Amino acid sequence: MSRDRTTLAAPSGAAQFRDVATAHQPFRTGRLILWVVIAIVAIDFGWIVANNENFGWPVVAQYFFDPTVIQGLYVSLGLTVVGMILGVIIGLIIAIMRMSGDRLASGFASLFIWFFRGTPLLVQLIFWYNMSTLFPQLSISIPFGPTLASWDTNSVITPMTAAIVGLALNEAAYMAEIIRGGLLSVDRGQAETAEAFGMTKARALWRIIIPQAMRSIVPPTGNQLISMIKATSLVSVIAMADLLYSVQSIYNRTFEIIPMLLVAVLWYLLITSILNLGQSYIEAYYGRSDRRSGGNTKVEAATAEANH
Repeated sequence: MSRDRTTLAAPSGAAQFRDVATAHQPFRTGRLILWVVIAIVAIDFGWIVANNENFGWPVVAQYFFDPTVIQGLYVSLGLTVVGMILGVIIGLIIAIMRMSGDRLASGFASLFIWFFRGTPLLVQLIFWYNMSTLFPQLSISIPFGPTLASWDTNSVITPMTAAIVGLALNEAAYMAEIIRGGLLSVDRGQAETAEAFGMTKARALWRIIIPQAMRSIVPPTGNQLISMIKATSLVSVIAMADLLYSVQSIYNRTFEIIPMLLVAVLWYLLITSILNLGQSYIEAYYGRSDRRSGGNTKVEAATAEANH
C-alpha cells in the first residue's frame, strides 16, 4: 500500500519576499479619536492659562531675569551641586560600611541611614540652623580632659553651612541605599574572578564592581538629583536666599504672589528638564553594552593594565 503524501507548494512571485514587519496594519479609529480629544483639551487649557490675566504673565516676563531671582537661582544650583557631590561621596562610604562584615561599621551605617531617612529634611535643616541652642560652643577636647580648641557655634553654623550639611547628610542616606543596591546587583563572581587575578578588594571594587554597578546606580541617582534641586526650596525657612526665598522677597514687596511663584516654577521646570536630558545621555552611555555578560573581559583587561 502506498501512503498519500501532501506537499506544500512553495510561495511564488513576490510572496516569498514579503516582510511581515512592513505588513499593512488596520487603521485604529479609536486611537485617532483619543489623540484628537487630548489635543483639544490641551490646547483649550493652554489658551485659558495664556489669556487669564490673574496669572500676570507680563509680571512673569518682567521678573524672570531679575537680578534678585538670578542670584537666588545661582544659590539653588550651588547648593544642589555641593550637596549632591558630598551626598554621593558620603553615601558611597556608608554603603561600603553597610556591606562590611564588621558589625561596628555595619551597625553605624544602618543607624545613619535609619535616622536621616526617617526624619523630614525640613526638620533636619531647622535643627542644624538652631544648633547653637543645643551647643553654644563647638570644641575639640580630650575625652574627660582639657579643651584643645573652641568656637562659637553661630560663627560656624551659618545658614549656608546648615543648608549644605542638612542637604548632604540627608542625600547621603538615600544614596547609600542606591549605591548598595547597585553593588549588590553585580554578580559576586566578578569579585572572586578579580581576586583570582591577584587584584586587591579595593582595586576590584573601583575597577570592576563599581563600573558595572553604574547601570543600576545612574537612573535613581538622576532622580535624586532632580529631587535635590527641588529640595533646596526648603532652605528658605532658615533665611537662605535661594530661588524660592528670592521670589518671596519680591512678592512681599510687590504683592504679586502668583506671578512670582510662576517665575520660580518655570525656572525649576527648566532646570529639571535639562537634568532629564543629561540623565538620558548618561543612561545611554552606560547602556551601550551588556557589562554583565562581558564582566570577565573587564577583569582581564583591568588586571593586564595593572600588571603593566
